[in-house]
Amino acid sequence: MTAVLTLIFIVPALAALAAVSIPQNRLRPFVLPVAGLAHLAVVAALLAASPAPALGWLLLDPLGKVVLPTVSVLFFCSALYAPAYLRLRDDRPNRAFVTSLLLLLATMSLISVSQHVGLMWVAVEATTLGSGPLIYFNRNPQSLEAAWKYLLICSVGVALALLGTFFLAFAAVQGGAETSLLLADLVRTAGQHSKPWLNAAFVTLLVGYGTKMGLAPLHSWKPDAYGEAPGIVGALLAGGLTSCAFLAILRVVKVMNAAGLGAFSANLLVGIGLFSMTMAAVFMVRQRDYKRMLAYSSVEHMGILALGVGLGGAGAFGSLLHLINNALTKGVLFLSSGNIHRAYGSKSIDNVSGALTRLPASAALFLAGFIAITGSPPFGPFVSEFTILRAAFETQRFAIGGAFLLLLLTVFIGMGATVLAVVQGRPPAEAAAGTFRDSAQTVLPIALLLLLVLGLGVYLPPPLQALLQEAAAYLEVGR
Repeated sequence: MTAVLTLIFIVPALAALAAVSIPQNRLRPFVLPVAGLAHLAVVAALLAASPAPALGWLLLDPLGKVVLPTVSVLFFCSALYAPAYLRLRDDRPNRAFVTSLLLLLATMSLISVSQHVGLMWVAVEATTLGSGPLIYFNRNPQSLEAAWKYLLICSVGVALALLGTFFLAFAAVQGGAETSLLLADLVRTAGQHSKPWLNAAFVTLLVGYGTKMGLAPLHSWKPDAYGEAPGIVGALLAGGLTSCAFLAILRVVKVMNAAGLGAFSANLLVGIGLFSMTMAAVFMVRQRDYKRMLAYSSVEHMGILALGVGLGGAGAFGSLLHLINNALTKGVLFLSSGNIHRAYGSKSIDNVSGALTRLPASAALFLAGFIAITGSPPFGPFVSEFTILRAAFETQRFAIGGAFLLLLLTVFIGMGATVLAVVQGRPPAEAAAGTFRDSAQTVLPIALLLLLVLGLGVYLPPPLQALLQEAAAYLEVGR
């Protein structure tokens, strides 16, 4: 079973080589769902294995068991959507696009199982290089600017994360502990590490990987990148890549907890979480670009993830559950918004209205996705956000809980105004005359994601609940 562990990144890497070798533009996209299904099968085998397989620096730990299947399910549903989307975009070659999607899956999978801080950093950096071509797919000045902004800002963030990794190693040296960047060794010897250097390492790593997550004020690449990238790319960035960056932060949080510095890291996470939600709420009010609106929604939910972990206890459980809910719901929103953009040729609500008339299925899914992502029952995000809110009140942090509720309400109102402007009314004449229509290939993958989000709001399966409890307990050891 240890050899199977390597397949989670070898399978998509081999699929990427196959995509490069296929000469036909029309056939190449079908590599994506085949690779996605194979990846899902490997992930299922790893989750079923007991004990968790390990190989050198690779181990599927409890945190990875939350992130890896989330990424795999999101990629598979996006891959089902991809052939129909790329068939509509047959005006441009898709070799680089399909290959980059598969390499992105390979590197995100490697992050999920990396137990060496240096290897994890390499994998995070590889995602930056691999996703740049995806943002530039439309090949216009706006997408070129977005791709360069993404590469430059995230590269600076990842460089800071490298500096934080050095600080982490130096903390062990200064404390006289064994010098190692393996997470198990760092946790085991954390009590011996230099506390000032550990604090410096955490701050630097939070800034570095927080840039990749899109936590405010490190989020400036998101509105351009998400606004210009195809919907399938936005879904994988907002639901997959940001989750992997958050996983990198969680692993450092575990070291801080083991060192007895959990209060320091928790306070930083709570602060940056509320600040991210505030920034998102400010920019979401009166937002006229519905794809940029989704970028600010991502900033908000990265803040919610950080806030939950900072609160600890039930908040950590709620944050890990919210990671899953957010990823799947972002898939619904980005893919359905991609259909709307395809039909109208515009991202502005000045030119987009009456989507329920023009694209009934896609618009209904977009509206349902908005209801879900804003924490409304009976969808999954309601359960995870309520769990985080309960954690705030149970620990008597009433000001934080009140601010959380107020920001959620502000986002609901601001986001709702944009979404309703898109779906209600009558479509413009030029949009009504367009040829793009809903089809099974462009709607069913989105509906599958929405059913999963609805299912998590109605019923949390005991195996998933146990997995989340194990991950939360694993994270908070020593806190």
